[in-house]
Amino acid sequence: MAPKFKSYLNVLKIINSMQLSLDTTKSLEDNANIYFEKSKKAKLKLEGLKKAIEISKKKIKEIENKEIKRHNPHKYIEPPEKKWYMKFHWFISSEGFLCIGGRDATTNEIIIKKHIDEGDLVFHTDLVGSPFFVIKAEGKTISKQTIEEASIATASFSRAWNQGLRTAEVYHISKDQVKKDLTLPKGAFMIYGKREYQTPVIKLYIGVNKDNYLECSPVKKDFELKQEGKRTDTAKLIQKKIMEKYNLKYPLDDIVQILPGDCSI
Repeated sequence: MAPKFKSYLNVLKIINSMQLSLDTTKSLEDNANIYFEKSKKAKLKLEGLKKAIEISKKKIKEIENKEIKRHNPHKYIEPPEKKWYMKFHWFISSEGFLCIGGRDATTNEIIIKKHIDEGDLVFHTDLVGSPFFVIKAEGKTISKQTIEEASIATASFSRAWNQGLRTAEVYHISKDQVKKDLTLPKGAFMIYGKREYQTPVIKLYIGVNKDNYLECSPVKKDFELKQEGKRTDTAKLIQKKIMEKYNLKYPLDDIVQILPGDCSI
């Protein structure tokens, strides 16, 4: 049986199952041809309709996703709970020593009076308003590398940063060489005995450490800080970049607090 005749028979079956009108002036074959052509056009329209439905479904899904995002904004990982030393300037040296430094006269006073133990090293500059930094030895021998890093931090968190200085003299001493004279103002101490001086280059980095804490440090991190720009603008940029890179969202005030002053990345 010829393929075309089979198609005519299929059309006749459709005609028999539906109430359709035939043109009596035309032959059965002509009527079959008419409905055959109509069926082809209907099939094309159906395929087009299916495509249109698929496109509409995709558009509806996109709209739904946008609505979901609008009502359910992206959830970032919360930073871990702060540790006791994070109320000060702090960093972990490349060899694992905790180093803490004063933010102001009050925190300088707290560090010297409450957080120095035997074996620790104390760092300071001769600049007015300099922080005291302390390397926490915790029974271990402090290496030259950590001493250098603590010297850099002391210089970088001093007024030398905002003054645009590239270097600053820093000295370190032992616990017993630092004494409080009652005539001195808050945050100031008498220093006795020999001082070991260094002249480090001022430099700091900021980034996320292995424990998901945001750390401002002389040890290389995600971004290097420059002694220019606006502190708050830079904090906003750091917040954005850390969110994009680590999916962590740190409060803006926390970022501002750990910066050495006006800076950029």
